[in-house]
Amino acid sequence: MSKYLIVLLFLFFSFTALQAQSWDWGGPMDPLQSKFNIIQYRLDLEIIPENQSIQGSNTIVFEAKERLDTLRLQLIDEYAVEKVLMDGKEVKFFHANDILDIIPIDCTCDEVQVFYGGQTPIAENPPWTGGFTWEKDQLENHWMGLSSQGEGAKIFMPALDHPSSEPSQGVELTFTVPYPYFVASNGRLLDRKIDKGKVSYHWASDYPINNYNINFTLGIFHEEKKTFESVSGDRIPMSVYVLQENRAKASTLLAVLEESAKTHEKYFGAFPFPEDKIAVVETPYLGMEHQTINAYGNNFQFVTLGKTAYDWLLHHELGHEWFGNKISVGDWADMWIHEGLTAYGDWLFYWEHGGEEVYFEKVKSELRNIPHAKPVLSPPNSTEKEAYHPEIYTKGAMVIHSLRGILGEEVFFPMLKAFVADERFTYQSRVNTQDFTDFVKSYTGKDLDAFFDLYLKTTKLPEVVIKKKGKKGWEVRLEGIEFNMPVDVKTEAGIQRIELGEKGILVKSIEKPVVDPKGWLMLSKK
Repeated sequence: MSKYLIVLLFLFFSFTALQAQSWDWGGPMDPLQSKFNIIQYRLDLEIIPENQSIQGSNTIVFEAKERLDTLRLQLIDEYAVEKVLMDGKEVKFFHANDILDIIPIDCTCDEVQVFYGGQTPIAENPPWTGGFTWEKDQLENHWMGLSSQGEGAKIFMPALDHPSSEPSQGVELTFTVPYPYFVASNGRLLDRKIDKGKVSYHWASDYPINNYNINFTLGIFHEEKKTFESVSGDRIPMSVYVLQENRAKASTLLAVLEESAKTHEKYFGAFPFPEDKIAVVETPYLGMEHQTINAYGNNFQFVTLGKTAYDWLLHHELGHEWFGNKISVGDWADMWIHEGLTAYGDWLFYWEHGGEEVYFEKVKSELRNIPHAKPVLSPPNSTEKEAYHPEIYTKGAMVIHSLRGILGEEVFFPMLKAFVADERFTYQSRVNTQDFTDFVKSYTGKDLDAFFDLYLKTTKLPEVVIKKKGKKGWEVRLEGIEFNMPVDVKTEAGIQRIELGEKGILVKSIEKPVVDPKGWLMLSKK
């Protein structure tokens, strides 16, 4: 066998092994799972660092419109299910192909407890290819992080694993670990108990929460904390948890977190989870937006904008508390609402603390790197992997930036806050792209459907065409669109806003006009 063939076979089997460990979620809802809703998860796990395993149970509280013949959950096959209880009695179950089918007993039971355990799946490239990340800090203490945006909750607990499903009454989370380890998790810490060399932490949140936002991080941490004064008037606990080796950086990180929270509140409204906390925990991977306990692994790489310290990773993940956590999509096809609006929040930090010139430099830098290769909006019933690509961040943010340019400051910013505050789209409600575009139309009185269709559903860009007409005239038009857009045109007389489309508009100017001089729109300029 040639060396070339050996290499090919190695790559083939390596890729096959990788694919076997590649979980996805979303897509069409399983018909069996459409028959019930999740009320609450009560997760009770022992985390065992020495063999990188978990052991315990998850109690799933649910409601069903009819009697269920099968209660279908997801749990990866890597875990062994020991038993399943309903009404205190063991019931039959079948666990294969990452599906856990439970056969309910003849009762009016509204909860089921699943006992399971095993070695955890290891993250190959967290957070993009998620799982558990087990490392040790500089003091040789265990340090574990969990990331599951691309995989869903089934990699750590049995769940109805679909983006449209959130427990309406939140979660209770109990973690038992070797003393003196700490586990940072969602919500508020209600209790801590030490017994026989182990310590248990009881966390809880009453807010609805997306499956991948349920999270826990293990380590020996230093906590720095304060009270955050929200624009709502709420006094919210704010904490950062960092490794002992980084405790000298904790106060700066806390100050950066506070400034980011203030900036987000200015543009998006009050922090969405005032009964819980605002917090980040240092993780052995880059980061992720876990509700009220964001993962932070950016190594304290602060930069200065104006007079303000800024951490792009921290600010971005915190922005997801508004877009992704408070406002959540039910179909990954609309994931750009999570990522695009949050990424635009990153740009607003430049506006707020760097000023107008710095903001537009940021916009132009991002625009240059958009390939316009895939539509921002994916087909209905997309899985996470089908919908996730870089343009949901950059082009998604650019769509919001362009919307600001079209509407103007006095309309755009109040509209954005009104969308975030609208009960039709928040917490337990799921949102989609049509909800957002309809809201913009209703709030502003402007029909921007053609604008959204162009930039969200296609990869096309209008082409700016400028032709000389006489001594002091220029014909300006946009080629490739069937509607008119308000566009700034700069001449020696200043900037004027003109409705441009396929039909040419005569602009008087000695010099060649500059179309969209600031860069509000995505246009092809040849």
